[in-house]
Amino acid sequence: MRKTRFLILFIVFFIATQNFYASAKDSVTCKAAIFSDRTKVVRLYGKDVHKRVYPASTTKVMTALLVMENLSLDQYVTVSQRATYPEPTKLYLKPGEKYKVRDLLYAILLKSANDASVVLAEAVAGSEEKFVQMMNARAKEINAKHTRFANSNGLPSKRKQYTTAYDMYLIFRRAMMHPFFREAIKQKYKTIYSKGGRKISLKSHNKILFQGWKRNIYGKTGYTRQAGACFVGTLQKGDSTLIIAVFDCKERWADIKHIVSRYGGVSL
Repeated sequence: MRKTRFLILFIVFFIATQNFYASAKDSVTCKAAIFSDRTKVVRLYGKDVHKRVYPASTTKVMTALLVMENLSLDQYVTVSQRATYPEPTKLYLKPGEKYKVRDLLYAILLKSANDASVVLAEAVAGSEEKFVQMMNARAKEINAKHTRFANSNGLPSKRKQYTTAYDMYLIFRRAMMHPFFREAIKQKYKTIYSKGGRKISLKSHNKILFQGWKRNIYGKTGYTRQAGACFVGTLQKGDSTLIIAVFDCKERWADIKHIVSRYGGVSL
């Protein structure tokens, strides 16, 4: 009799627990998400972490990674005619202008400038097409095996492009190894200059930095109609570095706040 009662209580508890987690997952609007403690190598939350999603401008994390691995931050690169073609968001760069690599990295990480991404891609590989080959090869090297990039900025493309929340977590984690990247994503504003003196003011697309949360989460946004709202970013909790990635969200910032607060125990 006692064994029977214990079994019944266990079943009731199990069902209640599963309903709780199902309810928790359903309370976020994103189609895919991952939240992990990078330091302790522990996943705190996941929702369809291996499901294919469109990367939108989170693509620029990979672009930045390759640029940091292949170019000097203080070298000047030249804007080509082709680099001026992408759609906004952009800086409206002009052919022949020269910018420091570090300044164009600020432009793609804060303002998500699509034309700056092409300039950097061409500086690394000679053409954006060759750069995309490097992006896909580098993704595989860091075990992001379910990712395929079609361009350097994440704009909609006729060619297939996709990633997963888990893959973007891996890519972002690798980019975080670079001190410049960690510093750049913390900036709310930045002013950059061309070699000829043209001044461009940048403002971060990361609205968390402007919403007065108790803690900031630093990272890279993304949005297209096809991809929905996306974000991959990081925050500290004691000695631990936490990384969150959310894709195809209807309520991006609310989703992030819910996941980090509930599963990370971080008051925002």
